[in-house]
Amino acid sequence: MKFFSNMFNTFGNIFRLTTYGESHGEAIGGIVDGMPAGIEIDMDFIQQELNRRRPGQSALTTSRQESDKVELLSGVFEGKSTGTPIGFIVRNINQHSDDYDNLREVFRPSHADYTYYIKYGIRDHRGGGRSSARETIARVVGGAFAKLALRQAGINITAYTQQVGNICLVKDYADFDFNEIEQNPVRCPDHEKAKEMEALIKEVKANGDTIGGVIQCVIQGCPVGLGEPVFGKLHAALASAMMSINAAKGFEYGEGFKGVGMRGSEQNDVFFNNNGAISTITNHSGGIQGGISNGQDIYFRVAFKPVATLLTEQQTVNIRGEEAIVKARGRHDPCVLPRAVPIVEAMAAMTILDYYLLNKTTRL
Repeated sequence: MKFFSNMFNTFGNIFRLTTYGESHGEAIGGIVDGMPAGIEIDMDFIQQELNRRRPGQSALTTSRQESDKVELLSGVFEGKSTGTPIGFIVRNINQHSDDYDNLREVFRPSHADYTYYIKYGIRDHRGGGRSSARETIARVVGGAFAKLALRQAGINITAYTQQVGNICLVKDYADFDFNEIEQNPVRCPDHEKAKEMEALIKEVKANGDTIGGVIQCVIQGCPVGLGEPVFGKLHAALASAMMSINAAKGFEYGEGFKGVGMRGSEQNDVFFNNNGAISTITNHSGGIQGGISNGQDIYFRVAFKPVATLLTEQQTVNIRGEEAIVKARGRHDPCVLPRAVPIVEAMAAMTILDYYLLNKTTRL
């Protein structure tokens, strides 16, 4: 007998999100628990966040047409959070499950098919079931609620596409106008680089292939003191949140791996008195020192692999271990980055709000 433990469908400590649903099931949804009471709930904003993630929004994404309309079931009264669990649902309306009939008995390379089948003895071959990135709908809703709460604390979270394939932004995030991010389908703040990225994704898509890249996220306005010094380090929590996203393969914050080529004298962030407030001259630490936020901007990067679903033939085996050929049908993203930007923001928002609330419990 196989068990699927519910504890691994819940994210967070005080601010918690529990998700449910499959790619080709009736709906995706969740329950947000720990939302502070009295927060004004902007439904247009929550829907806008979902629209940024939804399929079919440009030629660079899957053509699956879903409105991804969110319905609230509880926890909000007269436009404000009540402090009780917020239940929500987003119904699936455009499943093409027949597109996956040829995958019923074969394992797609670099997918969760094989590992799920061995672990649970059963799998939903229709779009990957629970392992599908469609589950991230619930994360974006949870993240939207977290963003609304963080607004009152003056904390803002912005992510953008920094790299697609070998096309990479080299300037510091402070040199970009974040208002430009939503002005192109790639969600890149550099107009010229965005055009190059878009052309590359279209080229890869035309060849039935896929490509990966990097998303950068910046958290501004975070107070000093979020995070714990040992096993509850803030950067570790952010890393865990980001690495739970489908196709995420790497995480670094501050100077990250680039920092290994620097001397300590180059990388240390020197403190100074900034009109009565302690600050740092530089921010190589990425806003976190000793696992605790230091009041500077928190910035990190998440690497995403090329989408594993290819519209070309690949060698594989079936559930009996026999050699087989698999070729995906249906509608798929050639690059996850444009739609992953709001997901990265959502996971960051939930992590920061959770640690903000945890911090309220550490001091009288």
